[in-house]
Amino acid sequence: MTKAREIMTPEPECVRTSDTVLDAAKRMAELQVGAMPICGEDNRLKGMLTDRDIVVKVLAEGKDPRAVNAGELAQGEAVTIGADDDAEEILRTMSQHQVRRLPVIDGHDLVGIVAQADVARSLDEPKIGDLLQALSAD
Repeated sequence: MTKAREIMTPEPECVRTSDTVLDAAKRMAELQVGAMPICGEDNRLKGMLTDRDIVVKVLAEGKDPRAVNAGELAQGEAVTIGADDDAEEILRTMSQHQVRRLPVIDGHDLVGIVAQADVARSLDEPKIGDLLQALSAD
């Protein structure tokens, strides 16, 4: 069975908790990504920052993205997957938590990101449909 470490994007860049949302948004645009992990000064994962978070929690509320730190948008413990977890477990975790991207952890270290598309490429067709349906449910 395919493992997370085999399908993940390795060595993800982090947004620091102390970075402004504006700086985070610029970095996301440079990297052409819709989400980035939020890491503390201790390099530990604190959460995920998405382009949707920036729009809904900062811009739509009239907040200044230069005055809000990325760490303020980290909510609770991040949903993660282990580097040796298989595609079935990734599918279950994404579906259960309604997320399209999962940070991949090896021990306490962030080693990658698995996206919905990565999982879809590793599953057979019926399971791909189940994943898309689960993630599209409102």
